[in-house]
Amino acid sequence: MTQRPRKRSLTLRGHRTSVTLEDEFWHAFRDIASKLDIPINELSAKIDSERGEDLGLASAIRLYVLRHYRGA
Repeated sequence: MTQRPRKRSLTLRGHRTSVTLEDEFWHAFRDIASKLDIPINELSAKIDSERGEDLGLASAIRLYVLRHYRGA
């Protein structure tokens, strides 16, 4: 069974921030960054710059992971 989401630290354009993600999403997100051969902070910054104002960063990361594995 899935555990509660945990806070994870990231650096976006030189500023520390945190996102709260489930272990499964965090591991999948790290795997994607590794396969793309980019640091996780760089992928986070890309997602952050492309998300809408009404969408939190953690939700944007979850959607990115979902779309990646769905092949979108």
